[in-house]
Amino acid sequence: MAKKRVRIVDKCFRLDPVKISRVRKALHASTETEAIDLALDLALAEHEHNRITTRAHQKFLRSGIIIRDVYEKLC
Repeated sequence: MAKKRVRIVDKCFRLDPVKISRVRKALHASTETEAIDLALDLALAEHEHNRITTRAHQKFLRSGIIIRDVYEKLC
């Protein structure tokens, strides 16, 4: 399977060096660039997870299912 070609561009950002250092340690990245790239990947994965979860939740609510408490204490 051929690897998808990724276009890398140079960007200039003003970032907090303490945050970058903390992210680098937390993600076990060898460079600051790798740390930022991994953090962006995590943010995108979290967004996708939230989107899928919200969609499933909405589908569940639209299904009309009734949830009953086994102790019958729900109002």
